Amino acid sequence: MQQHTHISDAAAAAAFRRLVAHLQHRHDAQNIDLMGLAGFCRNCLADWVMEADGQLTKDEAREMIHGMPAAEWKANFQNEATPEQLARMKESVAKNKPHG
Repeated sequence: MQQHTHISDAAAAAAFRRLVAHLQHRHDAQNIDLMGLAGFCRNCLADWVMEADGQLTKDEAREMIHGMPAAEWKANFQNEATPEQLARMKESVAKNKPHG
């Protein structure tokens, strides 16, 4: 299987601009808070790259961000979310600025 490691400049720039806009909107997320409470995750970033590129599939974009197939990353690194983690995520995502 070919490993996807290159994100085009156009896709990277658009994803970066979106990330910057997201962070600029989320003033409540101080640098220390970004570690666990920024309202976005690897999958969101992959989705932004996919949308910016226009030709990548969700799986291809997620593989670029995770550095391996998303299912492999999930199996190796993702733990079961606690109810508290899910509640914090829901509260944080509700603060995100709508895009579109």
